[in-house]
Amino acid sequence: MIDTHAHLDLEDFDHDRDTLFNEMRAHGITNAIIPGISETQWCKQIAIAAEFNCYYALGIHPWYVPNNIDDSLTLLEQKIIEHKDNARFVALGECGLDKLKPHFPMQLELLSGQLTMSVRFHLPVILHAVKCHQELIELLIRNPNPRGGVIHGFYGGPELAKRYIDLGYKLGIGGLLMNPNAKKLRKTITEIDIKHFLIETDSPSMTPYNALEKRNTPLYLPKFVSEIANLQKKTTVSILERLNKNASQLFEL
Repeated sequence: MIDTHAHLDLEDFDHDRDTLFNEMRAHGITNAIIPGISETQWCKQIAIAAEFNCYYALGIHPWYVPNNIDDSLTLLEQKIIEHKDNARFVALGECGLDKLKPHFPMQLELLSGQLTMSVRFHLPVILHAVKCHQELIELLIRNPNPRGGVIHGFYGGPELAKRYIDLGYKLGIGGLLMNPNAKKLRKTITEIDIKHFLIETDSPSMTPYNALEKRNTPLYLPKFVSEIANLQKKTTVSILERLNKNASQLFEL
């Protein structure tokens, strides 16, 4: 298994990161993709990815809109050029839009710059999308990316899912799946072909429904795979094989 979205560089894991990676391996979780969130975190993120032999992405999250967008995009471009030949560097992101956070016009500007950059450097995109799907879809139509990407933390129904799939994007499925009240998402899992999904945790956030621990970790991945298999009425083995293939194809792992 690979966790396609886990912020294992954050301080939530500073006290037990070694132990967690050992536990992940023991549970068949062989790797993770660590997304970027802001220029102040990139150095630590890249160092941890190197230490634990993880994949990583570079980007600027909509929660961390910088004061000077042009300067920050220039720094991101420089960092991408610096790392573009590293086989562990696999995507641009995490970037996107979030209407629950301030500065939405600046979020749009920041994301537009990153989408342009992703096309230029032939990188798939890891996208954060909250309460902004129409705006995001319009941006993706204006910035077609042959490599596609993933709508991280997808929570919508089948119709929204199909709109993203038609644009070449996969859907990141995480802890929300375990909530029986997440009826739209569970309907999507039931109706949409497994070839369009990735599994992820968004650790340490998005802890699954009824979890005993407040902090999310990649150790929950096997439960997500089992629940997808249950909803699709297929074997866990066949679901896992396809999810692994999806991740390998999208990120060229």
